[in-house]
Amino acid sequence: MSIRILLVDDHAILREGLKALLQKEGDLEVIAEAANGQEAIRLASEQKPDIVVMDMTMPKMNGIEASRQILKENPDTTIIILSMILDQACVSEALKAGATGYILKDCVSDELVLAIRTTINGFPYLCREATAVVVKGYAHNVGKQPLLLSKREKDVLKLIADGKSTKEIAFMFNVSGKTVETQRMSIMNKLNLYTVAELTKYAVREGLTSLE
Repeated sequence: MSIRILLVDDHAILREGLKALLQKEGDLEVIAEAANGQEAIRLASEQKPDIVVMDMTMPKMNGIEASRQILKENPDTTIIILSMILDQACVSEALKAGATGYILKDCVSDELVLAIRTTINGFPYLCREATAVVVKGYAHNVGKQPLLLSKREKDVLKLIADGKSTKEIAFMFNVSGKTVETQRMSIMNKLNLYTVAELTKYAVREGLTSLE
């Protein structure tokens, strides 16, 4: 019985290359192709593939969000993320979204078939480079007790990430601007983040903003 695969990437040339690679294997069948996350969701719903090989960065919807939505409707689908990005946060987000594989595009010709055969049997597969950044991140954080944000700090962080000014936040909570500034500094110190861009990225990652 063949393993049915949906290929998702916004570059047609890469999809053709992956398709040619997979078709060399007698039990791997590419049943559909998508150029963006929205198409991937639709095709996954229609075709019910066993495996989705998903690009991370695409127009209209990224691979992580598409993976979340596909797995919400089809929880038995296996997803392997392809990416040019080697970053602990990206790998972690892919895994949190439900992907069981993560491969750098530089490694795909050597590792994709192995990743498919590994993940279809219920085991995770990370390329060597992705494994290294995950382990490094884990080692860096071992023994560190996370400082939890209070409910008010989470509310303030959400509003900052949503683009609200100090004056607007102060008005919403009926407090002074100085109080909001103090809360913002407390958030920054706890999270070790010191720019609005960093705070916004953290808020999106943690689901604390309407931008998610």
